[in-house]
Amino acid sequence: MDQVKIGKFISEKRKEAGLTQAQLAEKLGITDRAVSKWETGRSLPDAAIMMDLCVVLKITVNDLLSGEEVSMENYNKKTDKVLIEMVRQKEEADKRLLSLEVVIGVISTVFLFVMVLLGAYLQVLKAPVWVTVVLIAVGFVQFIIAVAFALKIEQVAGYYECPECGFRYVPSLSAVNLAPHLGRTRRMKCPNCGKKAWQKKVISKE
Repeated sequence: MDQVKIGKFISEKRKEAGLTQAQLAEKLGITDRAVSKWETGRSLPDAAIMMDLCVVLKITVNDLLSGEEVSMENYNKKTDKVLIEMVRQKEEADKRLLSLEVVIGVISTVFLFVMVLLGAYLQVLKAPVWVTVVLIAVGFVQFIIAVAFALKIEQVAGYYECPECGFRYVPSLSAVNLAPHLGRTRRMKCPNCGKKAWQKKVISKE
């Protein structure tokens, strides 16, 4: 999706409706700064208010995501194009998230290792025990936080595929946390066929 084109379209339709950015923001229960970001192409409206925005501007969601009014002749073609682009963007975002997960894991592990080594070195130098305890505690706390964040990323980015029935889905966070795993492959119960199996992480829905 072309955010700049969508932003210009929102601006055009807002002006046609005789609304200022502040007035449109007030109708939607948001700040005029958010409207300004849309119109300059820096962000897109959240899905939660997209329908309300379309009602106010008297356009369809397809018009909004296309950045132009879509004629009935081209409606299905435009709809397909928008949906395909949305899927592509989600897949790209998921790939970036999974890469971020790796970076978080590496950095947090190295930081923990450094804190433990530093604590041990300070003991050799006869530093107070509490200093070592604090350093190691800091290392473990950041590691636990990083692991929790990485698990959340793994849950929401992409899908898990059941090898028994081929069903692809996003599991609950608790299912991901409790499942035995080898890398990103986890042994979980498929919500479609009900069988437990080692399920691989995949990016696309189909």
